[in-house]
Amino acid sequence: MIESAAPHEVVLGRSARADAWTLVLLDEHGAESGRREIGASELVVTVAGFEDAGHPRWVVRHLREVYPRLLAAGIRIRRAHDLLLCHAILRDTTSLADPIPASTRWVRADPLATTVEVPALFDLNVLARYGADEGAGEIDELLAEHARQRAALQRAPDGRLALLCAAESTGALIAEEMTAAGLPWSTAVHERLLAEALGPRPVPGARPARMAELVVEIAAGLEDATVNPDSPPRLLKSLRRAGILVDSTSRWELGQVEHPVVEPLLAYKKLARLHAANGWAWLAEWVREERFRPIYLTGGVVTGRWASSGGGALQIPRSLRPAVRADEGWTLVCADVAQLEPRVLAAMSQDRAMAAAARGADLYEGVVRSGAVQTRQEAKYAVLGAMYGATTGPSGQLGPRLRSVFPRAMALVDAAAKTGEDGGVVSTLLGRSSPRPDPTWTAAQSRASDPDADGADERFARSRARDRGRFTRNFVVQGTAAEWSLLWLAEIRYRLAALTDASRPAPGSGPVFARRAHLAFFLHDEVIVHTPLEQAEEAARAVQDAADAATRRLFPGFEIDIPLDLRIAEDAGKEP
Repeated sequence: MIESAAPHEVVLGRSARADAWTLVLLDEHGAESGRREIGASELVVTVAGFEDAGHPRWVVRHLREVYPRLLAAGIRIRRAHDLLLCHAILRDTTSLADPIPASTRWVRADPLATTVEVPALFDLNVLARYGADEGAGEIDELLAEHARQRAALQRAPDGRLALLCAAESTGALIAEEMTAAGLPWSTAVHERLLAEALGPRPVPGARPARMAELVVEIAAGLEDATVNPDSPPRLLKSLRRAGILVDSTSRWELGQVEHPVVEPLLAYKKLARLHAANGWAWLAEWVREERFRPIYLTGGVVTGRWASSGGGALQIPRSLRPAVRADEGWTLVCADVAQLEPRVLAAMSQDRAMAAAARGADLYEGVVRSGAVQTRQEAKYAVLGAMYGATTGPSGQLGPRLRSVFPRAMALVDAAAKTGEDGGVVSTLLGRSSPRPDPTWTAAQSRASDPDADGADERFARSRARDRGRFTRNFVVQGTAAEWSLLWLAEIRYRLAALTDASRPAPGSGPVFARRAHLAFFLHDEVIVHTPLEQAEEAARAVQDAADAATRRLFPGFEIDIPLDLRIAEDAGKEP
């Protein structure tokens, strides 16, 4: 029997028996105060009992291994500590003189993840390993890892790592909750949008009508009846035979060419992408009972950004956003942050001049007002170039102006780049550290310093060093922005939980969220909340208040505007 006193933490792990779980109760000092083995059939009622008694922190190997079955049974837990996700943080951080030792047992292997989707703009290395699950650890192994992590956090110079681990674990709770609730999706609207763009649904293996029409235009423009725009090598040959001397068939390169065939060819590429990525086959595979349920990978990118496995949750095209549609009697609260990363750079560097430029909805206009540049377009080039390490073109040319007007912000990213070029490690504001250089990078630098090195070796080493410098330059900003977003999510979750049950249910959202406002979608700096219509204003206020709270939490004592584009609407399509 479990002691009546509510524990501070409960470590939950699989027992040696396949159909059993072990629970170990810990007090606020980490001392064990009780232990119990339960059958699999008892898990739901046992967790529910503890939640009713006092909301302990659930310490688990990985929330994906246990939380989905609890949500399916109608149980929501308030607090958790994901040992696997926090291991990665505490293993790699440079905020500790002695990080916890690495172990292959604590490398993530997501059984549901076969492919990892990351936006092309942020195509950074994904360190997590995906594949077959190796099985859950014994309870003593979980207790030992928890003790290592607890001791590491106690050794930390301040509370930032503890805040990061708490936010990361809460993010993992939210990821599973959003999958369980799903994103409300109208099959009828999706099919209508596909028909408007592509024509009627084709028979399997055939091109949609509009794409077929464009192939005829392309063939006529290139005077090549055999052209196949779906095959880059064959298309490249057709283009060159027509005198269009390009090195690739990328949309960017084709866009630089003046030729009548370019317009239908680019139109074809756009429709082909829609058909392949979000067409009728996608709809049949990923939308069930008017819900899109993507699989989120918390911390799937080295900067702490999320990735997704299957479904393209991070790449839903704007043209399909109207298909994201609230249930009857419900509505959506859609919010995204204007220029999050440069605002985060201003705050983390405590550059008051850049913070002044960030006041209001458009930071780039503020940069123009500062006198650093003449136009908004120049401001955008300059700021993005500063964060991504552009050295040529308009971005590179405008860098010196930013350094004179925003010296603290530029000094921060310049120092991060220099550290990376030298093979060092950089960290976010809360302490997530970048990966160390890989062996091929180190070998290239070593070859360049060898007495027998030639010019090619030296050029290659310098190029690799610059590449790493660009990565670390952006890592500190993108990673800290990801931390702000995690805090924002956690604050939204907390505030929405205080709202009352809805008068009208949304059954498709599952047993936990059918009557409660909830997070339904997250993409880096954007959230969608599905809320009962009568609570729309309260839910919108919760989203705004959560953003303000996240800003105060991450940047205490420093004034920085992080405004939201916030709207309440039946669907997620952008207003004209």
